Amino acid sequence: MVKVSHVLKELQAKIAVLEARNQELEARIDQLEHPRKTAVSALAPAAPAAPPEEPVSEEVMLVIAAAVAAYLGERAHIRVVRLAPSHAWAQQGRVSIQASHRLAL
Repeated sequence: MVKVSHVLKELQAKIAVLEARNQELEARIDQLEHPRKTAVSALAPAAPAAPPEEPVSEEVMLVIAAAVAAYLGERAHIRVVRLAPSHAWAQQGRVSIQASHRLAL
């Protein structure tokens, strides 16, 4: 007959091994995620954009920093803020205007 205390000790030993393995895996995940959280400059477009006509104000920088911190869940050092050339907003505006027109069938 198997003693319950013996089975209980085996289960506790296995749980301890699993907890240690879990902590090791969580540490590895933190190491892998850490560069993603701090490398905000990697999110910038690869092609260099033309410099803005006027410098970015301190208020705008604070808003950008707050948005990045909210997205990442922690503060990050912002190195560069550039205007990325994109026609997506203009195109979406045209689509919205054209979609609002009633078509007579």
